[in-house]
Amino acid sequence: MKILLILNDPPYGTERSYNGLRLAKTLAKKGAEVTVFLMADAVACTRHGQKVPPGYYNLKLMVKSVLRGGEVLLCGTCMDARGLTDETEVVFNQVSYDIGLGKDLFSKRYLQRPPKQWIR
Repeated sequence: MKILLILNDPPYGTERSYNGLRLAKTLAKKGAEVTVFLMADAVACTRHGQKVPPGYYNLKLMVKSVLRGGEVLLCGTCMDARGLTDETEVVFNQVSYDIGLGKDLFSKRYLQRPPKQWIR
């Protein structure tokens, strides 16, 4: 089974990115082909030198654990907007700016029934 998870919440302050990465890790362990796409504030989950608030997990370490059994992609424009580069401790070699996604891809209709051409 192939699964794509799109995360866009910041690494800390909510638990959405944490739960998304936790789900990705579990699915990969169960044999699913997991791809996690980090966009918007979620790209900060990979930031080097994170000072984790008390009571929170280090999401960069969680990203590394997902990479052991799956794939993690980042939005290049989102990285630029937040001053992130590929020079983090987690090295990304597939930073892409224009991968041919239509503007309507993230509309409600597409999120409910994603086009098969974008799902591996």
